[in-house]
Amino acid sequence: MGHIHQQLKLRRAALGLRQQDMEMRIGMPRQQYQRLESGGNPRLDTLELVAKGLNMQLMLIPEDKLRAVQDYLAGRVQLVDIQGASMSDQDNPVAADPWQGLLEEDDD
Repeated sequence: MGHIHQQLKLRRAALGLRQQDMEMRIGMPRQQYQRLESGGNPRLDTLELVAKGLNMQLMLIPEDKLRAVQDYLAGRVQLVDIQGASMSDQDNPVAADPWQGLLEEDDD
């Protein structure tokens, strides 16, 4: 859970917001928001509210797909076509929907 708290703090800072700014954005008093960032145990609906206020989305990712999602988000995945040539995002049908296929079950 500590990773979520850190992500919220980093995102808030990246948006140039202070903890007290969250009251205007989501209606949560500064003290309550401060507890959340410092390791509080929020309810799911509270996390959804905070995420929305920070222009974020909560997402559950299957563990076996986590590395692929992290690599894609970090830009470590180079897309290639079926002949092995590099593709730009304009040439890539997945660029419009980068999550395509990541949550599908393997047919093995």
